[in-house]
Amino acid sequence: MKFAVLVFPGSNCDIDMLKAVEDVLQQPVDYVWYTSTDLSQYDAILVPGGFSYGDYLRCGAMAQLAPVMQEVRKAAEEGKFVLGVCNGFQILTEAGLLPGALIRNNSLKFRCHPVDLRVENAGTGFTNDYEQGEVVRIPIAHGEGNFYCDDETLANLKKNNQIVFRYAGDNPNGSVDNIAGICNEKGNVVGMMPHPERAVSELLGSKDGARMFTSVLNAWRERNGAASIR
Repeated sequence: MKFAVLVFPGSNCDIDMLKAVEDVLQQPVDYVWYTSTDLSQYDAILVPGGFSYGDYLRCGAMAQLAPVMQEVRKAAEEGKFVLGVCNGFQILTEAGLLPGALIRNNSLKFRCHPVDLRVENAGTGFTNDYEQGEVVRIPIAHGEGNFYCDDETLANLKKNNQIVFRYAGDNPNGSVDNIAGICNEKGNVVGMMPHPERAVSELLGSKDGARMFTSVLNAWRERNGAASIR
């Protein structure tokens, strides 16, 4: 399985993401610059956190116009696996690949600490290695992680089982319905504010994020008729 880690001007979690793939999965992974116009060789596209384009205008608003995002849209439509973390989640919502928007934390403060998450959908390409309802510990680091959507969108998210993670304890940013992560209807595109790539080893305080990476490798192998790593 081959992974692409996108790099925008201002990305600062791209190294963490690439190292997580290397350390957890030992699979091929490349940095892919925002000017790229071909992602056809990759099976999964990872959109990391950071401050793409300095978070000017709105977080992710400029990055979603980068040439590579046309390829991300195409990959998502083809059913390839796409994960957006933190700023990556913001980019995916700005690009229309996921519904809703991320706005300022209700505290108006940058929050950076571990949080407890409840797995609400263990059937996506990135969560199949978790148990439904399991509580995991993964860190956050954001100032604009407050997930917002209107009532109709929230009803659709619930109806279609698109809520992937909820904050299990304190809601650190005021997100609607305690939402920490969502997916598209097909479950191949996932966005979340917490950073699983920063929770892949006990040395980092938790290894609960590692199973997001093993999940997608399992999903890809099952799709292609290969043995899973469970």
